[in-house]
Amino acid sequence: MSLVSFSLVFLAAVVHAIWNLLAKQAASVGPVFVFTYNAVVCVVYGPWALYRLAHDSSHWSAAGLALVALSGVLHLAYSLCLQRGYRVADLSIVYPIARGTGPLLSSIGAFLIIGEAPSILGLAGLALVVGGILLIAIGGDRRAFRRPGGQAGVRRGTATGSLIASYTVVDDYAVKVVGIAPVALDWLSNLMRFVLLAPIAAREPRPIAAMQGHWSTAIGVGLLSPLSYILVLVALQDGASLSLVAPMREMSMMVGALLAMLVLKERIGTSRLIGCALVIGGVVLLATR
Repeated sequence: MSLVSFSLVFLAAVVHAIWNLLAKQAASVGPVFVFTYNAVVCVVYGPWALYRLAHDSSHWSAAGLALVALSGVLHLAYSLCLQRGYRVADLSIVYPIARGTGPLLSSIGAFLIIGEAPSILGLAGLALVVGGILLIAIGGDRRAFRRPGGQAGVRRGTATGSLIASYTVVDDYAVKVVGIAPVALDWLSNLMRFVLLAPIAAREPRPIAAMQGHWSTAIGVGLLSPLSYILVLVALQDGASLSLVAPMREMSMMVGALLAMLVLKERIGTSRLIGCALVIGGVVLLATR
């Protein structure tokens, strides 16, 4: 993997951790919050995406449109599942489980569907990343998943991770094989989510009132969420292997743990620090394999 691709994925991990911290703060709002930040995405990223669409018309076909539609549905399911998970369980359970199962399944998909060849170092790095994330999740206490919300967090986190793996494989194929510009793919996916969410948001009682105190958070997520994923798609389009990029994105868990300690004043503990070290070691193996 080139230094440029590595830098893009690292920056994406930082941005991803930040917007998930923001999304957790609005967990109680539900689909209305997802609809609102999708509206922000459509407006802010629209000019850039439309410019790319105008210059990439040669890549569009029935297969390309089908991939965009499938990506939109998977991303919508991911957004709703993640927000619901944050509503019923702790961030420290849902986020690590989602981010841990996502790269595992994405890499398996890259091996079985896209045909990328696994290596010993790559598999070892993947194992370290996933193991480190699990250590960060439980914080040295195996009873963490038996506490109120723990099992719900595991279920929601696993479901979210499965959706992450699904849309990552679909989007990797779209940008690498079909040649769709990353910003165009992400924007069209968000536009589709916006349209599909509109009737759901309209059925919510007092949606404007539900957003009180969360407007700035929705703007923050709307600005940062696409950016974190577009950076990943650019790295993939630049030639980085999905089986490397998917687990390397999980540096966001390390960043999230540090933010929790510095910003939220949460106690990290030895086990979580060891987990961070495992994540770093796994990323080094993946980057140098």
